[in-house]
Amino acid sequence: MNLHTPTNAVPPLDEDFEAALANIRGIHPGLDLIADGLRLLALDRLSLDTTQTVTVALAGSPDNEDALALIASTVARLTNPDTNPALRGLGFDQQKKVQQAGEQLVFALTDHRIHQHAANASGAVHTD
Repeated sequence: MNLHTPTNAVPPLDEDFEAALANIRGIHPGLDLIADGLRLLALDRLSLDTTQTVTVALAGSPDNEDALALIASTVARLTNPDTNPALRGLGFDQQKKVQQAGEQLVFALTDHRIHQHAANASGAVHTD
């Protein structure tokens, strides 16, 4: 069965998704690239194999080697005065609050239970 037909097109993005993409645009070129990549992934006609692989690469790695873990690690760098000199101008207590909040985010986003959902979705796509 050929699913790649004009009558079986990938639907457009919903308004909430488009709004979320728009909200991160213009802040930094890196976020613009992320928005472009997510938009491409959401609108591209993927094969079953690619769907399975992309799902794991986005958020389904049991070893926290996926995009979600990379986002968490990036936030950790941005909220740590040792790796983000911009924070060094804050008072010591405020620096520690910022760093602690970043560390808590990393802990939450790298919890294996979050990644298990994407791994389960990927496994359900498995076609062998």
